[in-house]
This record gives sequence, structure tokens and C-alpha cells, in this order.
Amino acid sequence: MPDKQNSIPAILPIDSPERRRLPPLLRRAWYSLNQAFRRRILHLEITPDQFTALRILGEADQKGLSQRQLTELMSSDPNTVASLVERMETNGLLQRKPHETDRRANRIRLLAKGKKTYAAGREIAVSLQSEALRALPESKKDEFLADLAAVADACRRAADESVRQD
Repeated sequence: MPDKQNSIPAILPIDSPERRRLPPLLRRAWYSLNQAFRRRILHLEITPDQFTALRILGEADQKGLSQRQLTELMSSDPNTVASLVERMETNGLLQRKPHETDRRANRIRLLAKGKKTYAAGREIAVSLQSEALRALPESKKDEFLADLAAVADACRRAADESVRQD
């Protein structure tokens, strides 16, 4: 019996339920990956979003990042990141200090506990990524990630253009 998804005529509309569609596939992949990661890092007492902040701050310059920079790099909104940073500061993972040149901003840097938590979470994240990518042939993994990055960039541009049209 032929695979229904691979035998769909190209004449169907792009949003036809019989075709693979980008939004539900991205949502299903993201939701499943996020849930698996959330469960695996539960013992670290952080959320996937907090891990993302730890990773970005851990990979940043030693001086740290402004909250605005962190917001942009996380592809999030300012209120969400403000709340996230406040909780992480309370939990001793990072610190905010006044920015040296911008009185309206703070520099955010990881504390020792944040670095240790990031290191433990990174091992779990790398393992989960490897597990998920095992669904692809080795020869296609890099191409898939490059294609996914291109789709993510196109989605970001669409979002940015939508804001300008409002």
C-alpha cells in the first residue's frame, strides 16, 4: 500500500488537509521536543526557556548582554523575558547590573550556579537533539538544519514585515 503522504497529487492546494503543512508540522515538532526537554531537565529546576536564556548568556561575551539583546536572541517579547530574568535572578542563576553606558539598561550575566546548571542542561539538550535527528539519514542532517534555519529566517522576516504593516 503506497504512503498516502508521498502519493498526493501536486494539484491540491498548499493548505489541503491531505498535504503536509508547515504550521502543524512545526508545532508538533516544537511541542514534542519542548515537552521531552522539559521532562528531562525537571531535576535542574529550570524551564526550557530558562535553559535557552542560560545558553545565550553562556555563549555571550563575558560582559553579559542587555535585556533587549537577550529578548532578541531568544525570539521572545520583552515582558516574557523580563519575568524570566526576574525569576532566574531570584533563583541565583544570573545577576543584573546597571549597564555601563546606557542608564536605562542592565547587563545580565550568569552566576556560578547558572553556569553549572547550563552545563548540566547542555548535556541533556545535546543528547535529545541527537536522538531527534536520528530520524534522518546522516547525510541529510546538516542539510535539514540549514533548510530549517532558512525557514525560521523567512518566518522572522514575515513577522517583522507584519509589524510594519500594522
